[in-house]
Amino acid sequence: MTTTEKQLVLGLPKGSLQEATFTIFRKAGFNIHTSSRSYLPTIDDPDLDSRLIRAQEISRYVEHGVLDAGITGHDWIVENASDVVEVCALLYAKQGFRPVQWVVAVPEASDIQSVKDLEGKRIATEAVGLTERYLAKNGVTAEVEFSWGATEVKCPELVDAIVELTETGSSLRANNLRIVETVLESTTRFIVNRTAWEDPWKRAKVEQLALLLTGALAAESKVLLKMNAKAGDVEMLSGILPSLHAPTVNHLQDSEWVAIETVVEEKVVREIIPQLKKAGAEGIIELPLNKVIA
Repeated sequence: MTTTEKQLVLGLPKGSLQEATFTIFRKAGFNIHTSSRSYLPTIDDPDLDSRLIRAQEISRYVEHGVLDAGITGHDWIVENASDVVEVCALLYAKQGFRPVQWVVAVPEASDIQSVKDLEGKRIATEAVGLTERYLAKNGVTAEVEFSWGATEVKCPELVDAIVELTETGSSLRANNLRIVETVLESTTRFIVNRTAWEDPWKRAKVEQLALLLTGALAAESKVLLKMNAKAGDVEMLSGILPSLHAPTVNHLQDSEWVAIETVVEEKVVREIIPQLKKAGAEGIIELPLNKVIA
């Protein structure tokens, strides 16, 4: 069987997650090309056939088999009550590599202090099902209406509260809203149709993608540090390096010197490079990474 005889039909999120998704795929080794008006992007892998679809809809299409697999938020899987296989979590969002939250928000001057205070109130949200299940879980009866957008500006004139998606809370604060409670924390997920998951070829392709995508995300916050040092300084340098495992140490042609390399969190590099230099390291090089496979 040639690779073109069978394809995995993949749903990619159009909108706020699109560029971040394309970037992660590129670092995983898959280049995606599309035009501004196209919903049929191309990937430089003949095994993959992709579609650009709103993240809100992807889990439904995966569940029904229109798509074999897709990238969407856990929140939309819950909202749609979709019966799919969640292969792995992919910790990235529109603005960074962190979870997002659906929160109950109200005007700063509101008397609402908890979910119980929503009894009999009117709430606007794009995630109606998610909100209704949250209220039912807490024994609260309220009117929940679908919001077509600009949900933050509807308080307090049109509704008493909103349930809105946020990464940092900055948009809510800009509209003089405060968070009352968190309804759901969500991360991006790689999902697959249950029938496709039972197909050996499709499952193997999905697992390949999952491995490379998670590896690309793991590399986002890490760098490779390389340096030379005298053999007698290795123990002291190893104590400074917060590596994933023990640093790799190789002897150089000059038996008194070694080459050391290790993967570290990028955020600590600015702190430890001066310490490494002071402890005897020379020729220190910092290199970016595309993938880290544990």
